[in-house]
Amino acid sequence: MYLFTQYSALVGTLTLCCRRDKLVGLWIEGQKYFGGSHSGEMVPGDSIPVLTRTQDWLDRYFAGGRPDPGELPLAPEGSAFRQTVWALLLEIPYGQVITYGELARKTAERLGRASMSAQAVGGAVGHNPVSIVIPCHRLVGADGTLTGYAGGLDRKQWLLRHEGAGLFPLK
Repeated sequence: MYLFTQYSALVGTLTLCCRRDKLVGLWIEGQKYFGGSHSGEMVPGDSIPVLTRTQDWLDRYFAGGRPDPGELPLAPEGSAFRQTVWALLLEIPYGQVITYGELARKTAERLGRASMSAQAVGGAVGHNPVSIVIPCHRLVGADGTLTGYAGGLDRKQWLLRHEGAGLFPLK
């Protein structure tokens, strides 16, 4: 069983979801793949410690802080490949971006492969179930434009600007 609560943020209503004492989901209202691959029932759980800690993390983030994602017990559910991609996303510092191609190269290196498709990596990024905390918004297209954000490009642009990454043209 999954427990969830909602959080009102500057980018819209966020749904926070946990299983036991681990954060497994954080989705922006209207996000593509909302709920991801979760197969169990989601029931309200407003006073759950991990969800309260996540709300505190988000309070600090939206107030302009740079809380460490490592403060939260993250347990996004997905294949080993997706787990690798999501772990690499956590290595992108606040205020910085990399391209999908760069992330594909890093993924290939981490998996001991000669190369990796940027499209395959993009698919894993798009299915990231813990938005904002696992910063999939810090990716840009090869030409530096914003592309491919399940929460909407306007929100991606807002998050990047909020983190001090500058302005990026929308594709």
